[in-house]
Amino acid sequence: MTAPNEPHQNQLPAGQPPMPPTAQFSQVPAGQFPPPPLGQSPPPPGQFPPPPAPKKRASWLLPTLIGVGAFVVLCCGGATVVSLTADDKKVDAATVSSGAPAATNSVAASAAPLADEAVAPTPAKTSAAPAETKPKVAGIGDKVRGGDFEFTVKSVKCGIAKVGSEFLNTKAQGTFCRVSVTVKNVTKKAHSFHADGSISAQDGSGRKYEVDGEAGIYGNDDGQGFLDEINPGNSVTANVFFDVPKGTKLKTITLDAGLFTLAEDAVITL
Repeated sequence: MTAPNEPHQNQLPAGQPPMPPTAQFSQVPAGQFPPPPLGQSPPPPGQFPPPPAPKKRASWLLPTLIGVGAFVVLCCGGATVVSLTADDKKVDAATVSSGAPAATNSVAASAAPLADEAVAPTPAKTSAAPAETKPKVAGIGDKVRGGDFEFTVKSVKCGIAKVGSEFLNTKAQGTFCRVSVTVKNVTKKAHSFHADGSISAQDGSGRKYEVDGEAGIYGNDDGQGFLDEINPGNSVTANVFFDVPKGTKLKTITLDAGLFTLAEDAVITL
């Protein structure tokens, strides 16, 4: 065991600077430069030797990097090509399973617009406008409402010279037209009917004719049509005479609905 006052066996002598850990290798003494290579003269005193030339990169580094890059490109590109090929195979398999090749579908799709253009559009059917319905025209035998009464023309006869018996009669200025009418009370109370002033006739020229009251008296056995009081639901049939020019043809017979009502007149077309 070493005494504490004894110098360590690895300690340097006094006055000598410590050596670095690498001193175990051969070192150049301080203040001296390594000997120059063979064939070169040592540098003059006071100058430093030129720095050593940089070492060249290894010649294998660049080809190695290029090879690694090519390998990466080949690996990635190969995977992409394989995936695209697999997708194409899937599309072909789907086309085959559907029973129609892809080319046929494309041709059919391109031919569809041409087929649509070749077929002329069918014109839409236009429904004919409904014909306007004309109001029904009442004629002989039809029942027409006029005010408080229902009016029916049963027959018309013209060319009568006189009306009445051999001793009691009246002669026409021109000729008589006899119109047989039935008047029925269609209200809930009694009403008086008088043909004179309630019934009129018109010819084709628009001329209006009034009832001849005297001919009405001679032309009806019981004076029908002259101030008749008709109860609800009852009716009276009377002969009404019009003195018209010879050759006149009556066109319409009108039953006046009255002055104190908003009802329309009853019109019969002959």
